[in-house]
Amino acid sequence: MAVSAGAPSVGDRGGLEEGEVAADDAGKDGEQDQERDEVQYRNSGVPLEEYELTRGDHRRQKQSEEISEWDRRQTEEDDAKCRADPERAERRRQAFKNVAKLMQSFKKADHEIMRWRVRLYCGHIIETQAHYTYTDPLSAGSYGRRCSECGEDRQTIVAFEPIGLRGEPPEPTEPKRSSPPKKPTRADLERRVKTLEKENERLRAKLSG
Repeated sequence: MAVSAGAPSVGDRGGLEEGEVAADDAGKDGEQDQERDEVQYRNSGVPLEEYELTRGDHRRQKQSEEISEWDRRQTEEDDAKCRADPERAERRRQAFKNVAKLMQSFKKADHEIMRWRVRLYCGHIIETQAHYTYTDPLSAGSYGRRCSECGEDRQTIVAFEPIGLRGEPPEPTEPKRSSPPKKPTRADLERRVKTLEKENERLRAKLSG
């Protein structure tokens, strides 16, 4: 399932703005394909060290900050309700526990994880990861994240490039071939004939009696 190169243009990128280039002009903004099996991984805004923010980047970062502020207010309200209602607090604790168990069940092997270098809105370049089937970190849902360099929350990804798989895939194993049936020896055949002759005589005697 090959995927053509090009920066995301719907939802996570919010359309093309001044300074952004459509997929047909991928060569102009440094986007290239790196292929693993049938998945083509995308670059955007490379080299990351020289990337300059666009109007679209500023807009998406503002949206991310607004969402973060809304989340903060909702969390504070929920915390206050839980402090006043121990049963509600217990239900929330159990819900978090169930989610944690579910996330553990989705754990993938190292060769199924693609590593990415991403430049955040704050300007720092960090590493992130996503399932190898995603062509870029934005498609995997990694829109905003905490910067490990400056500590700022909800920093949107403005440019990215693939690094490689977290681990090498295992070597394919060939199915074990079953041994061919052992050819009977002459002695085996003679014993079998004698057994059949005795069984034949027994049946004749039974019928005649």
